[in-house]
Amino acid sequence: MKAYKFRVYPTKAQERELNKHLWIAKNLWNELLEHSKQNYENFELFPTKNTLQAMSKNHGLFSQTQQEVSHRVFESVMRTFKLRKKGIDCGFPRFKSIDRMRSLSYPQAGFKLLSDKELKVSPFGKLKIRQHRKIEGKIKTLTLKKAPTGKWFATFCVEQEPKLPRENLGQQVGIDLGLKELAVISDGTVIHNPRHLKDYESDLASAQRQLSRKVKGSKNRKKSKLRVAKLHEKVSNTREDFLHKTTTQLVSNYSLIALEELAPKQMAQENFGKQINDASWGKFANMLGYKAESAGCQIVFVNPKGTTKTCSCCGFSQDMPLSERIYYCPSCGMIKDRDLNAAINILNRATLGHSGSNASGDYPIGLSVKEEAHAL
Repeated sequence: MKAYKFRVYPTKAQERELNKHLWIAKNLWNELLEHSKQNYENFELFPTKNTLQAMSKNHGLFSQTQQEVSHRVFESVMRTFKLRKKGIDCGFPRFKSIDRMRSLSYPQAGFKLLSDKELKVSPFGKLKIRQHRKIEGKIKTLTLKKAPTGKWFATFCVEQEPKLPRENLGQQVGIDLGLKELAVISDGTVIHNPRHLKDYESDLASAQRQLSRKVKGSKNRKKSKLRVAKLHEKVSNTREDFLHKTTTQLVSNYSLIALEELAPKQMAQENFGKQINDASWGKFANMLGYKAESAGCQIVFVNPKGTTKTCSCCGFSQDMPLSERIYYCPSCGMIKDRDLNAAINILNRATLGHSGSNASGDYPIGLSVKEEAHAL
């Protein structure tokens, strides 16, 4: 399965109708969620998927779109119930405002791509679309999504025939992720951290201060909110463009890439969330993962515990204060950059069958990156 995302340009009349359907979908979500909560309070049972699906009929949405909303409510409630049963603390699904209902889904039918410039969707008619690349495979689903800036996008989920990966004769490398530098590769290459958010930080702070002073519900508040959304969109687009170019180059140049198994969300909650989220370690690893197969590259995740403290040459282990950026081994005399030494250790664990290596990623947070986050 592969996703294709294209910009859609509805007319003003079509946009009003799309917004109306988002409003109906929001009300349907809230109605089904309220029923689920009341049913559990009264009978200690959540309603079945069929019950919620029957309740979603005749709300004014396309039939499959309203069914999909009921399925999402059921899956969200069940996921929360199962996590809590396992003892995992998590919040219950929330009621949605219109700002939190952003998409309309067509899981099987109700749409047809007429050309690279026209998309027919029930009940909105023909929408102008900019199909900037050819879709390869059979289209299975469509999702119309409204961005916070008011732009509309069409995302197609496509089923493709499996292809033989191309031959990749590149070398094997390990990558140490960080905040000072985004990544240090075991062959000595350094990928600098562009710090995209920093470039727009002052503009965002100014726009958010202005937004906070506007009266809720006023036209001026809507204008200020749009300005903030556009700045966040610019940061996000810049970051994604950089990550796409970087990860494409990596999987093309190397036959095996070893990475630390990290938990960026948990780390961001503990310290330096803004810097960690801006670096986007999770998205970086995710992009490498789904691009690797077609490029003939293998991705391996290893337990990073001790990679900073261990000598990559002789295996000697010592304490490394965070202020020391150069690793000096008193046992064999090796002198290397701290992050480069960690990258080589990561590669060794992935290729030499070290007991800490693991491709499925069941290991805890890596100490090397976590220590660096605390150091900043």
